[in-house]
Amino acid sequence: MELMSVPERLARNVYEVDEGNSHIEVNQEIAKATGTGKRLVAVCPAHVYSEEADGTISVEYAACLECGTCLAVAAPGALTWHYPESSMGVMYREG
Repeated sequence: MELMSVPERLARNVYEVDEGNSHIEVNQEIAKATGTGKRLVAVCPAHVYSEEADGTISVEYAACLECGTCLAVAAPGALTWHYPESSMGVMYREG
């Protein structure tokens, strides 16, 4: 049996995207002032967050694994996060 890389295993997950209804919002001012933006980019295993040239943080919420890592590192008020609506979000294919 061939071992698969983490990105290969993650690619097997299915995502039901709630178009236009992001479950993640970044307060750009707080993120910049506290360094939270850079931490979000560094720790997210799904690469949901990216830093733009002007320092703002972009969010690709459809790729979110709903693991909560971002909540653990975000400064108070920098991140608004909730689980996607029922039947939306990630559906894991491997344990």
